[in-house]
Amino acid sequence: MQERPELSIKTDGKTFREFYYLKEELVDFCRKNGLPTSGGKVELTDRIAYFLDTGEILEAKSVKKSTAYVVIIDKSTKIESDFVCSEKHRAFFKENIGNSFTFNVAFQKWLKSNAGKTYQDAIDAYYRIMEEKKKGKSSIDKQFEYNTYIRDFFAENKGRSLDEAIKCWKYKKQLRGHNRYESKDLEVLEND
Repeated sequence: MQERPELSIKTDGKTFREFYYLKEELVDFCRKNGLPTSGGKVELTDRIAYFLDTGEILEAKSVKKSTAYVVIIDKSTKIESDFVCSEKHRAFFKENIGNSFTFNVAFQKWLKSNAGKTYQDAIDAYYRIMEEKKKGKSSIDKQFEYNTYIRDFFAENKGRSLDEAIKCWKYKKQLRGHNRYESKDLEVLEND
């Protein structure tokens, strides 16, 4: 097993991408090297890899905030093109869906990609998303590698403990390559 290299300007982009780094480590590297620290883990990873390979700094994508917003929301109101989850929106959905309502990731994505549809469409979509979630495994975004790994570990290892899953995860993230669960990861438990 090759040890995970320390993230430094001596690391090349290809090697950097082959290992797992926490978001905090990525932000720290950016601060120390004058790179923008905004964005999610995927954006930070791309920015650092580009910097390591070229020595050039990719600027952060600017997000333009719009000052126009909907004052009153009802079921026929159109979803704004710059939708932001706000307390006003939360209150509307709780009133129409119930107190169990939450802005889950899948619903947030739906809202942000369906500008121009009505809030009634959004309510219908929320129920569909929640039904799909009950029926099967929901998708986990790429940046949530830990969550995906733990879910896949338990799908294949009924009866195992969370401590065992975490031990396998910690082993896996030190290895070169992908961070998806594989049954051979259990070897770290056998070496105890």
